[in-house]
Amino acid sequence: MSQKQFKRHTVTAALPYANGPIHIGHLAGVYVPSDIYTRYLRSKGEDVAFICASDEHGMAITMRARKEGTTPKAIVDKYHGMIKESMSALGITFDIYSRTSNQVHHETAQEFFKKLYEKGLFEERVSQQYYDEEAQQFLADRYITGTCPRCSYESAYGDQCENCGSSLNPTDLINPKSTLSGNPPIKRETKHWYLPLQNYEEWLKEWIVDGHKKDWKPNVWGQCKSWIDGGLQPRAMTRDLDWGIKVPVEGADGKVLYVWFDAPIGYVSATKEWAQEKEKDWEPYWKDQDTNLVHFIGKDNIVFHCIIFPAILKAMGDYVLPENVPANEFLNLEGDKISTSRNWAVWLHEYLEDFPEKQDVLRYALCANAPESKDNDFTWKDFQARNNNELVAILGNFVNRAVVLTHKYFDGKVPERGELFDLDEEVILALREAPAKIGESIERYRFREALTEMMELARMGNKYLADTEPWKLIKTDEARVGTILNIALQIAANISIVAEPFIPFSTSKLCKFLGMDQLNWSDAGRDDLLTSGNPLEKTQLLFEKIEDKTIEAQVQKLQNTKMQNELESKEAAPLKETIQFDDFMKLDLRIGTILEAKKVEKSNKLLQFLVDTGVDKRTILSGIAKHYSPEEMIGKQVTIIANLAPRKMMGTESEGMILMAEDNAGNLRLLQPNEDVEPGSVIS
Repeated sequence: MSQKQFKRHTVTAALPYANGPIHIGHLAGVYVPSDIYTRYLRSKGEDVAFICASDEHGMAITMRARKEGTTPKAIVDKYHGMIKESMSALGITFDIYSRTSNQVHHETAQEFFKKLYEKGLFEERVSQQYYDEEAQQFLADRYITGTCPRCSYESAYGDQCENCGSSLNPTDLINPKSTLSGNPPIKRETKHWYLPLQNYEEWLKEWIVDGHKKDWKPNVWGQCKSWIDGGLQPRAMTRDLDWGIKVPVEGADGKVLYVWFDAPIGYVSATKEWAQEKEKDWEPYWKDQDTNLVHFIGKDNIVFHCIIFPAILKAMGDYVLPENVPANEFLNLEGDKISTSRNWAVWLHEYLEDFPEKQDVLRYALCANAPESKDNDFTWKDFQARNNNELVAILGNFVNRAVVLTHKYFDGKVPERGELFDLDEEVILALREAPAKIGESIERYRFREALTEMMELARMGNKYLADTEPWKLIKTDEARVGTILNIALQIAANISIVAEPFIPFSTSKLCKFLGMDQLNWSDAGRDDLLTSGNPLEKTQLLFEKIEDKTIEAQVQKLQNTKMQNELESKEAAPLKETIQFDDFMKLDLRIGTILEAKKVEKSNKLLQFLVDTGVDKRTILSGIAKHYSPEEMIGKQVTIIANLAPRKMMGTESEGMILMAEDNAGNLRLLQPNEDVEPGSVIS
């Protein structure tokens, strides 16, 4: 169905989970592309509701609260505010950013559940569910990990394997364990209400597999087909938790709605809030067939937005279904998977502090490198190159040249256009065709492609100036130079329109430089946006180069994180059997000074030392040749066991042992006093 056939657009962005801040993976996967899309629609004059909210329920919230010694409400309040503020600072233009803790959402989610319950569309089941005895609670699917039965991935979740994409139930996992305690969970009997997805299988096959093969992204369509072909199973829509939306039926004490039942309904409840504020009717945005419903999500949410939520909407009977779910793949960071638990991420709020007034650089880099069809990798070097080699050297350079030359030759006023040559006509034709190309790519959710088409205008502008060389012509043909700069400025004016969805802060500056208001998409493609005599402001740089030292600081920050993670992940060797004090007192531990050192022939490990023990001078052999050279050991003071029974090694009798510290990587380090002491000093 063509975009032009819709009366309105309901665009949703996946609800960020309010137990931590936003990082670049979230931005590249969901929020930057959805903002580009909605900015484009608004520029076209379309009726748009861009909806998002904080997802504030589920076990992860309660666990974060327990870890930090606070309440779930304190956690969601903290991160809701942080997320809302940082998204706004990046220019993400939600029409409403709500939260699922609001009363209107609780009421709306309960209404959905009650309506399906009254229709008899749930299956009530008593079943065995996984329970963590140490944590004393039933486990949500995401808090159970184990080996995937389909691909043998050892870290699959209880609801989905992120390696092969299979939809799972916790009981499908091999060797399951609780992520709360690390222990294998037990099974306990509990009652829940299930949505019988198998009853919707044929309809979903017809709607998705047959109906959306051509217009949905292959990665989304393929995952959906795989789940449907594998046979859909009933899925519980309730959970045993005390934080969430209470199940509104008898016999459901201590139970809340499954977070993946209530979270997508957050789109509906937030739309209600927005419509009330605007004094509009919310229902057409969800119940009118002339509405284009689009869900922007990451690939880990495909099953919920393409299978479960549509089944719920279908069961409700009067809701529209999504026209598209343009899910992106994952964005990695410097060759490693982004991980909030390992702090391996570029956090939005930290970026905004470290790179003030460079929101568009991040928006541009994430769009240019978006994981639209496969996982992609963000690196700081690529970020720097996108800024310096593209935004600065191509777009910024073109605008600067056009405006500076106009100030130099025509007193900062748009010159008149004279006779047009073939080259001028070619450029004007390309200018007219560009908005349609860019718009078509956006409407097909190919934002990288659209960004490239937009940048082609700046490349064309640079080439046009290079080919015509107005700085040379000014000496002989001022009128021709006026025509050239008029056309160049018209290109810049068009860029201020078609680049706005991607880099809105910069296009606002560009409009100011050109002395024009922000125009709409319908104006794009015209070659008369600026009238002759229109005064230009003296240009400042649209973009600034980012220096190596700035990037090196960010790379070092990540390296520090990696080192910290490695230290924290290493486990110390287990304790040996308990000994009595008298056993310890039998050891004669003292400081010795190494007088001589040499390698032991025919051995790669052993060094031979002559050690002054304060009592005598004796030979001790030690297997440290891979860690220390004989030369660097001479004169060092070491800790020895002086009363160890002699032992012959490689034909030489060793009369003691030099003590070393060994880390998990097998590296050995000497145990030495902080300052020199007399040989023979006793350790007690």
